[in-house]
Amino acid sequence: MTKKLAIFPGSFDPLTNGHVSIVERALAIFDEVVVAVTINVSKTPFMETSERIRLIRACFPSDDRVIIEQLDGLLAHYAKERGACAIVRGLRAPSDFEYELQMSHMNRHLNRELETVFLSAEAEGSYVSSSLVREVASLGGDVTELVPAPVAQALRERFS
Repeated sequence: MTKKLAIFPGSFDPLTNGHVSIVERALAIFDEVVVAVTINVSKTPFMETSERIRLIRACFPSDDRVIIEQLDGLLAHYAKERGACAIVRGLRAPSDFEYELQMSHMNRHLNRELETVFLSAEAEGSYVSSSLVREVASLGGDVTELVPAPVAQALRERFS
């Protein structure tokens, strides 16, 4: 039997509880999930890629079904190389859908065997984004309920 592998791409700068929820819910559908840490060339990263990967690993320490890798290049090509059958994307608000649908069509154009699965964010965290978490933490706000404990600790260290 072939394992069903999905890829959850994102900058995860930093990882939020919403991201963790999407990974956990994706694992109910797929055998393995690659959390693919992307590099957005149009943004200056808050955390180095290696730090983001380390923190994501710390949030899934004993689940070997969660694979964390850096993604350079086109997602559709990476998915084909990894043998993935799907891309997993989280949707927080209706405004996310328009962009994500466009990306889904392009990925499908580049890799006809690739599906995109959209998972809606949990209602209580639908307003949370990594950029909002960074802003609140940088101004001394408490983000412990918005991010996993290892991320909260890293943010406290960064801004104390």
